[in-house]
Amino acid sequence: MTRVLFLLVPQLHLLDLAGPAQVFSAAADLGHGYEIDYVSEQEDVPTAQGVTLRARTDWPELRPDDLLVVPGWRSRTLRQAGEMTAATLDRLTAHHAAGGTVASICAGADALGRAGLLDGRRCTTHHDLQDELARRYPRATVVRDVLYVMDDRVVSSAGIASGIDLALHLIAVRHGPYDAARVARTMVVYARRNGDEQQASAMLRHRAHLSDAVHRAQDLIDARYGERLALAELAGAVGVSERTLTRRFTAATGLTPLRYQQELRIERAEHLIAQGATAEAAARTVGFQDARMLRRLRARESD
Repeated sequence: MTRVLFLLVPQLHLLDLAGPAQVFSAAADLGHGYEIDYVSEQEDVPTAQGVTLRARTDWPELRPDDLLVVPGWRSRTLRQAGEMTAATLDRLTAHHAAGGTVASICAGADALGRAGLLDGRRCTTHHDLQDELARRYPRATVVRDVLYVMDDRVVSSAGIASGIDLALHLIAVRHGPYDAARVARTMVVYARRNGDEQQASAMLRHRAHLSDAVHRAQDLIDARYGERLALAELAGAVGVSERTLTRRFTAATGLTPLRYQQELRIERAEHLIAQGATAEAAARTVGFQDARMLRRLRARESD
């Protein structure tokens, strides 16, 4: 069971909290073990939208696999709100030091900055706050005009609805693109890409369209990306001809079905390599015959 702990600050934005919470709740409904909890320095937490929330004030024990999230709050400047005690900021630092992931939405990035977690790392926040964040934390690299940034288990998002994109990406990384797509479709949201940044999964980069037939074909590829999938099988599952599927798929995603499957394989292989797998083992795990094909495709992607 993975705990997703939201740290609530007075005047927090409801969507900063509710969007990511809904993503992890939907993932739990699909059978993934997520337990959502809420903690604050005060029991009753007023929100920017006028609803008062109630949270626990005692911190649960966190494990390295748990996720600690700081939603943003309403503030014209980062200095005006979101104050936290040193003990709370130490909790953020300690969780990351223990191997955990710490995330922020919108102004929540300021809490990560105060905890020292932005020093030497890339980050982002709401476009109205980017300049101030850069001034307050000169050792951080503020990436502009993207939905979210991940850097060494420190994850920050642009704010408001982008918290959904961040959470969907974390689901894709932890459980694969198929389940992330299922969550997105359950929530009736686009699985959007992350601006020009390539941290977003291939599923997120190529799901921002309205073709139901192509979404169904992608569902099948996402679930079986490591297998040989004939175009005829995909077309039959969707209920269109092979030519029609290829035409619609390319128009919706910019890729052929085969190229889309290859992107999923490359992305998963790179994740395995980053976790310590050899290129040969990673290539075979994702469905390539050997590492030579993986290397050729990775080189083509970088051109």
